[in-house]
Amino acid sequence: MSCTNQPQQGEVFSTLLDSWASSVERLLHASELQSRIAHHPLILIKPNLVNTSAPPVTTPFELVEEIIIAIKTFHPDSTLCIGEGTGSIEYDTHHCFSKLGYIEMAQRQNVELIDLNHATLAHKKNAEFKRWPEMYLPEILDNAFIISVPVLKAHSLAGVTLTMKNMMGCVPPTHYQQGGCWGKSAFHTRIHAAVFELNRYRTPDFTILDATIGMSESHLWGAHCNPPVGRLCASYDSVAIDRYGCDLLQKDWQRIGYIQMANAIVGCAEPLKIHEV
Repeated sequence: MSCTNQPQQGEVFSTLLDSWASSVERLLHASELQSRIAHHPLILIKPNLVNTSAPPVTTPFELVEEIIIAIKTFHPDSTLCIGEGTGSIEYDTHHCFSKLGYIEMAQRQNVELIDLNHATLAHKKNAEFKRWPEMYLPEILDNAFIISVPVLKAHSLAGVTLTMKNMMGCVPPTHYQQGGCWGKSAFHTRIHAAVFELNRYRTPDFTILDATIGMSESHLWGAHCNPPVGRLCASYDSVAIDRYGCDLLQKDWQRIGYIQMANAIVGCAEPLKIHEV
């Protein structure tokens, strides 16, 4: 894949937050999501619900709800669902949905909540891959337009956790828990290659990054960005939005292994074109 002459590669849409509704509307209008999903009957929204911690550790349900409302206004016949697989081994994803307000929101919007940790799996293979020559992923990912809704966070092992790493919520603990106290612990070994090759199997089709606050030290603890970043950002390019997230966190994307690996393969980190909307 080349980073030249690829439509919307390397492009990011960014807006200051005034309200969830108006900021989401601006991003979706500027990115022309309405036309991009016109022929996709199934849309899966993938938040980051790594555990039951309140935002900004996890994705606020209010943001996801506004995305659903916006999509329903221009594609009322689309089937929308919310899918996530928590990393906790102490409780299932529906516990996260319950604690973080997703159950009531899903009932209001008449959308299904799916625990991806227990979804029907597809077995994938690619002999060229070194970290994951075989991978098990939920079958639904093959049939859905995936909208990833991660949170802007640093990460204690990977450097940052944005949209490409958000896809780790899709992998099943039945295949990727290898000891430890986390349901996806196999990813801790050679984490950058693990995230990179996961996204070669399946990367989000569109991302809305919650950069309203930002966690500057870690994904689960530590200081928030000060002042808060105060933005929502969107892109069809997983690498571009992750590179932009690095910029917002004041981190060098070229020192984040999986972003560097994915550049010009999964998407394009440079040149980066930012559309302020």
